[in-house]
Amino acid sequence: MYGWRWRRTAKNLFFIDVQARGAYPVWAARVFREKGVTIAKQPGDDEILKNTVDFVSFSYYASRCASAEMNASNTNAANIVKSLKNPHIPASEWGWGIDPLGLRITMNMMYDRYQKPLFLVENGLGARDEIDANGDINDDYRISYLREHIRAMRDAIGDGIPVMGYTSWGCIDLVSASTGEMSKRYGFVYVDRDDAGNGTLARKRKKSFFWYQKVIASNGADLD
Repeated sequence: MYGWRWRRTAKNLFFIDVQARGAYPVWAARVFREKGVTIAKQPGDDEILKNTVDFVSFSYYASRCASAEMNASNTNAANIVKSLKNPHIPASEWGWGIDPLGLRITMNMMYDRYQKPLFLVENGLGARDEIDANGDINDDYRISYLREHIRAMRDAIGDGIPVMGYTSWGCIDLVSASTGEMSKRYGFVYVDRDDAGNGTLARKRKKSFFWYQKVIASNGADLD
């Protein structure tokens, strides 16, 4: 448990700690010393560092699980970081755990830690979209993902978390940064392009486009 907490703090929260708290965390001096890292400072740098950010922006796509015994049979690389498969939540085609409750927990943790308004700047589902016989793209799975995460954000607001805003990822299909695939689509607008770079680049609005249009017009009140 301590090891998990250490990895979470060191890998996920280090940069936010510095920018939102205005100082390096106490453990940083030991780690820098062990790694042979020296931070060169000029007079007044520590005072400048105290000028923190006004809000904390972050991305949330999925939750990850850790175990003391991780092996090929119980883990999933999930494109970025190897993690334990979570049998209690569904996962995307790429193994990313779909966990709206995890978003609410994360938002509570971050606000408790930093006491600054939050801005969720990336949140979305990568999936393979198909055009049906009528020429439509019925991406109900993406609508479901976004709906439940927006509801979780609403619950966090009910918990007392100040939220500045929300932006999904993303508005239009593009090559996935995590896998280099065009077929891993996130957008509300379909782009005619395949993984080999073939296609006309023609654009077509998906079902999620019209759904999200209602969501933002109602400021999140209409999620149906």
